[in-house]
Amino acid sequence: MKNVFYASAAVLALSAGAGFADGHLKFAPGDGAFTWDSFEALKSMDLSGETITILGPWLGPDKELVESVIAYFEAATGADVQYSGSDSFEQQIVIDTEAGSAPSIAVFPQPGLAADLASKGYLSALPDGTADWVRDNYAAGQSWVDLGTYAGKDGNPAHYGFFYKVDLKSLVWYVPENFEDAGYDVPQSMEELKALTDQIVDDGGVPWCIGLGSGGATGWPATDWVEDMMLRTQTPADYDAWVANDLKFDDPKVVAAIEEFGAFARNDAYVSGGAGAVATTDFRDSPQGMFASPPQCYMHRQASFIPSFFPEGTEIGVDADFFYFPAYEGKDLGKPVLGAGTLWAITSDSKGAQAFMEFLKSPIAHEVWMAQTGFLTPHKGVNTGVYTDPTVAKMNDILLNADTFRFDGSDLMPGAVGAGVFWTGMVDYAGGKDAAEVAASIQSTWDSIK
Repeated sequence: MKNVFYASAAVLALSAGAGFADGHLKFAPGDGAFTWDSFEALKSMDLSGETITILGPWLGPDKELVESVIAYFEAATGADVQYSGSDSFEQQIVIDTEAGSAPSIAVFPQPGLAADLASKGYLSALPDGTADWVRDNYAAGQSWVDLGTYAGKDGNPAHYGFFYKVDLKSLVWYVPENFEDAGYDVPQSMEELKALTDQIVDDGGVPWCIGLGSGGATGWPATDWVEDMMLRTQTPADYDAWVANDLKFDDPKVVAAIEEFGAFARNDAYVSGGAGAVATTDFRDSPQGMFASPPQCYMHRQASFIPSFFPEGTEIGVDADFFYFPAYEGKDLGKPVLGAGTLWAITSDSKGAQAFMEFLKSPIAHEVWMAQTGFLTPHKGVNTGVYTDPTVAKMNDILLNADTFRFDGSDLMPGAVGAGVFWTGMVDYAGGKDAAEVAASIQSTWDSIK
């Protein structure tokens, strides 16, 4: 499920009105808290006469945002960068690469397609040293290297994908006034979260609102729960093995993660409307109970986009807030984060393409978008002071404090599984079916498509 990032009205106003009078740069070099020395350093690259083409998924306002970043590379180097957005990117990039007319760089919403094109010889490895740079300069750096490393046509692994612009899923939303009135503190561990869940019940309240409904995609919110629980109960290596089906879906480790979700979702006392309402409640409607008086629930686990479905006029940080979906204090698994993001890869190698990938390492390439709207980054070298929305800054802090980052697992699985029986299986499980039986059925489908 692709995320749509929330942006406050204040940030959107900045985006619309922050134009730099001297040409096409959004912010004047030298002004503000940007890392301008990283912009000045780009000027050592003379790319006059170079044309770089980029194909990505962004259209409309997002296209304008990415072009506002590209403008700094053009201004510093003299290159001509042409970005094209497509609402059928996944199909278009396959057609273009197979026809020998690939753009210089492609922006992939999911690693799976990039890995597939790399295996066919359609991607060029990133410049030497990029993996080391990511490992040293991104929070949870090894995670990002692993997510961008694929087997090439010769079967040998190489680093092809550079992640830029990330989405965050491991969040729990709540209404601060409700917590304050009841005397509840934000939990710092999974043990504390479970204790708070029980405390709310003991006090006569309902802890959670959970909804899996999403039309033809019903069930996907439960897959995020299970993925988060896998990261909180098993090692990152186990998570990777599960996504690759080296650790089978019906393995006890996976069944246990499903049951961790069920401990919340299948307890009538824990869920607004009772466990029977989980599968039939639309995910867009499910957080509404937090805003009722008295509250119908106190917490809602969902990704960064969910404020789009909060009541009109809700001010994030005041009327609603969020905290990190915590890890177990009693397990040595650090602070794992589940999310998604776009990765950039070279699809037609050139001096300009390699130079642009180097540009993506620079703080200014991140800060220009950060200062506008809807941008998270694991880059430890950026100045987070350029954020104008404290909500987004707080999300980015969670990302920067992560020990492990893993991509949404269902998005990496074959479509028949990740966007098929995993969804429907979680609906069956929420409805009372045995976890081991559901997991075995999902594994059976996976086996059948090999």
